Amino acid sequence: MKIKEGFKLREVCGEYILVAHGDKNIDFSKVINLNESAAIMWKTAEDKEFTLEDLVAALLKEYNVQEDIATGDAMRILNEWKNLGLIE
Repeated sequence: MKIKEGFKLREVCGEYILVAHGDKNIDFSKVINLNESAAIMWKTAEDKEFTLEDLVAALLKEYNVQEDIATGDAMRILNEWKNLGLIE
């Protein structure tokens, strides 16, 4: 998987948001906010091919959490990103 071109993570006033660049990604009807764990996964996936396992590993490295919980969280965020059209 790979994040579609044209999306960048920005931290604004302590909040993580995704900013769309380019004509095909501009949609001002919604702002995509990410919580801290989603931002960690985004940074792991940014600008390269990635797998579910990469995201799980990033969560396990950052948090003291069981692998099955990290896997469930990573699967949920991946499904959300797919539904939003953020990854291909």
